[in-house]
Amino acid sequence: MTVTLLPYPTPLYKLVEPLSSDQRAEQLLTATCMLAGSMSFLDEIDDEFRSNGLDRAIATNNSAPIFDWLLTIFSYQGISDRVARDYAAKHGTASWSNIQKSFGRSGTCPKLRSYWQYSECRFDKTSQTCAEPDHFDSCSLPRLRLRNGRLNQTAYSFFLFVRDVAGGDLLGWINHRLQTAIAGPELDLQAARQEALLGPLRNVYGISDKVLSMALSTLLIGARHRRPKWFETGRSMVTIDTLAHNFLHRTGILQECGTPHAYGRGCYARDGCASIIRNIASLIDCRRFNRAFPSDFPRFVQHAIWRYCAADGLNVCNGNQIDDRLACQDWYCRLGQKCRRKPLK
Repeated sequence: MTVTLLPYPTPLYKLVEPLSSDQRAEQLLTATCMLAGSMSFLDEIDDEFRSNGLDRAIATNNSAPIFDWLLTIFSYQGISDRVARDYAAKHGTASWSNIQKSFGRSGTCPKLRSYWQYSECRFDKTSQTCAEPDHFDSCSLPRLRLRNGRLNQTAYSFFLFVRDVAGGDLLGWINHRLQTAIAGPELDLQAARQEALLGPLRNVYGISDKVLSMALSTLLIGARHRRPKWFETGRSMVTIDTLAHNFLHRTGILQECGTPHAYGRGCYARDGCASIIRNIASLIDCRRFNRAFPSDFPRFVQHAIWRYCAADGLNVCNGNQIDDRLACQDWYCRLGQKCRRKPLK
């Protein structure tokens, strides 16, 4: 009798094509968005816009309320929002109108003559000293009752920037910078537009890239109904803090989809954290989370990463929960085997 041997069936695991690095990152960030993404992200921005009068300011091309709101956002650096709000409620805030009025009665300090001359002020609230002691008593800068001297310096530096660099028209300056930005070998058009705004504003005293990106993204997204071209830049403007950088490292996305680097300026360089998030976000159709979202929404993806990690969010992927000398030991993490669990140190 002749026996015919049937071919042994190919194991199922050999029929499944291994995922590319981008595909694995897409699956991991999609899961992160499903777990931690705010489905009301646009509504939250719209609520903040209306409550601060920014919608009216955009409609009437009035830069003063935009300046006041941005200055409030800048004051949240290095402290909880609640503490900053409580202090402002008790002592007041700086505004375009009161700083503008103060220049009419200001003294002769040479540092306040223009934005380009304002540097090394070194005002200290506790000791009531500065770099120009002969002009201190007549200077209006120390009279702002802000939380610390750095905020006084930020308020005047930003005022001088808007007055001298933007010609008093912050909205017009933003519009011009976005319209004239040009892509280059190192930056695509959206990245070039972001840098066109962030680059000059980095020289304003006391404002970090993180806070600048967050505030400008909110402004550009919130203005989308009247300035739709602003939305194209705002939705792509991602903010990289230590939580986002460390998440990309621990999950292996940074090593597999970009260029490994320490937290800092490298996060915004070519193949850095911001570039990785924008690239992977382009593979995720964010309309699956909310039909009002654009299909390509890097800012939402980055915000979901922050919510997944932050103590004020899901409080999962951060240094309080993980001993970074070792691979993550949270075997109940809902990202499961998608994560590489790479030690941070």
